[in-house]
Amino acid sequence: MTDAITIGPLNIGQAAVQSGVSAKMIRHYESLGLLPTVHRTDAGYRQYGEKEVHTLRFIRRARALGFSMAEITELLKLWQNKRRASADVKRIALAHVADLERRIAEMEAMKQTLSHLAHCCQGNSRPDCPILTELAA
Repeated sequence: MTDAITIGPLNIGQAAVQSGVSAKMIRHYESLGLLPTVHRTDAGYRQYGEKEVHTLRFIRRARALGFSMAEITELLKLWQNKRRASADVKRIALAHVADLERRIAEMEAMKQTLSHLAHCCQGNSRPDCPILTELAA
């Protein structure tokens, strides 16, 4: 049997290192309600435990996948609800995939347009520039 490593109490800097989330973002997540208000010492310093660090890691991974703060809020609620339906989680993930596909298509169209305009530009000392002409159209 392996012993579980327990952490805490940690100050905000230590929690930042343990979670991979900056102290500034930890405060921001607290202000948004993504992270519950944590216990403070008599001197007013925040104290974080294993649960809070785990939640911060969850948020960090969700942000890395591009989920919005609203989506992360919903995902956190589902993650913390042991009676959740996985269908609710899948719905959020698939909606995010659809949004990513739409944004990728938009960026691909931008890339093709800019590549075409750059190809048409002579890139010499003359003032004629199809890139500027297109932007001004």
